[in-house]
Amino acid sequence: MKFVRFGSAGHERPGIIDGDGQIRDLSTVIADLAGEALDPERLRRLADIDVSSLPPADPSSRVGPCVGNVGKFVCIGLNYADHAAETNAPIPEEPIVFMKATSAICGPNDDVIMPRDATKLDWEVELGIVIGKTARYVDEATALEHVAGYCVVNDISERAFQLERGGTWDKGKGCDTFGPIGPWLVMPDEAGDVTNLSMWLSVNGKRYQDGSTRTMIFKPAFLVSYLSRFMSLHPGDVISTGTPPGVGLGQKPPVYLSVGDVMELGIENLGTQRQKVVADPV
Repeated sequence: MKFVRFGSAGHERPGIIDGDGQIRDLSTVIADLAGEALDPERLRRLADIDVSSLPPADPSSRVGPCVGNVGKFVCIGLNYADHAAETNAPIPEEPIVFMKATSAICGPNDDVIMPRDATKLDWEVELGIVIGKTARYVDEATALEHVAGYCVVNDISERAFQLERGGTWDKGKGCDTFGPIGPWLVMPDEAGDVTNLSMWLSVNGKRYQDGSTRTMIFKPAFLVSYLSRFMSLHPGDVISTGTPPGVGLGQKPPVYLSVGDVMELGIENLGTQRQKVVADPV
């Protein structure tokens, strides 16, 4: 099953995608795709619903982030061997962990705001893991039992903020709109083999990233288990698992985003996103 949240920002309603690709309103069944509603068993029970009996959403509805009330937005750096190579970085011996602010989260097709003083705005298509059941000290063999599903993430980054301003990476990762997620929350049985999904990203029609999750260094089950040693993972937490090669920083010479540029990206079985870069209105 594929789930979605639709409606104006801050007022999204839960939905499910029917056999024709249309959004059906789930708000009479669950309040939101958030918290306890993300428990994998509860989501599986929704398969018994006659989706055709649910009211269709207005086709012009905005698609919002596919998860509501995200508590933690945890990211893994340099998790693709070929991406590490393009940045001349050594293969990590353990996962590199950083956080994106949850205020960075936006819909998959919302505009991306270029922050004040930004000079090196970059893109990263990533596989997102959505936690559905609390995970604390879970082993790798059972880790995926705690996963509600998967989604597309664009880990927008401002490289000058991230790499040239001292301290941690977080300051270049958490600006407003730097975390488009969605369009869908796809349950594991429909997502397929998430260790072997094609993924891509284009800017203004030019393909820059054309990779696969098969070159991931640390796979989803390991990441959930690993992170659960350092923090409790709660329903609605999102883990963004790293990006394949082709980011702007890795181009020779580097290529960065400008106001007016359009990113289009997607992952096999998980849907596509489209964002336009706009100037900060403030």
